[in-house]
Amino acid sequence: MIRLCAADEQHLMDVASQRNVYLEGNILKLIESDNEDFQAYLKKAKELDQTNRKKRLDITKQFQAQNKALEKKAEENALLNGELQEALNASKESANKVMEQNKKLQESHSKNENLMEDLQEALEKAENAKKTALNDLNVLQQKTQFELIGNIVNVALWIIVGVGVSTTIMYGLSIWTGHETTLLGNTWSNMFGILLTNSFSIIGTIMGVKYATNDNGHKEKKDTQ
Repeated sequence: MIRLCAADEQHLMDVASQRNVYLEGNILKLIESDNEDFQAYLKKAKELDQTNRKKRLDITKQFQAQNKALEKKAEENALLNGELQEALNASKESANKVMEQNKKLQESHSKNENLMEDLQEALEKAENAKKTALNDLNVLQQKTQFELIGNIVNVALWIIVGVGVSTTIMYGLSIWTGHETTLLGNTWSNMFGILLTNSFSIIGTIMGVKYATNDNGHKEKKDTQ
């Protein structure tokens, strides 16, 4: 056990009364004194020590509880951060997929535009080829018609010339031999009149056919245009 001198006991009591500071700890269990005032001091010091110990214990428990809560919160935050990181990774992956899809769509759109341009060019070429074929066909038809008309005119002219020449020769022979030429002259005149009439009729018919053919050709060109 520990006994203090009277001066130390008085000094401790003075400090307690002036500054409200008491001894603490297990040393209070070892100090003995016959001084009733100092015994009262020791008693009060022990009570304060127990109170302070209890307070410190409560504070320690509070700190421990807070530490546990903080640790739990830290675990929850770590879990939440992990979920957020996964969500962020998933978002990045989705964004990359969307970008890839957009890129593919753009490439497909470009290919479609190129295909449309090719189709348009092919249609234009086909239309030009159609116009060229129609023009060639029209030219060929006109050429064939002109050749046919020319042949018909030539044959008609040769027939007219042949009939006229033969009739003239017969009329001349009749005059030269002294035979009656009145009937032959009338026949010759009528024949020339008929030949001229028929020749003009043939020429008029041919020109009408030619005009009608040209008019139809122009209409077909306008329709195709």
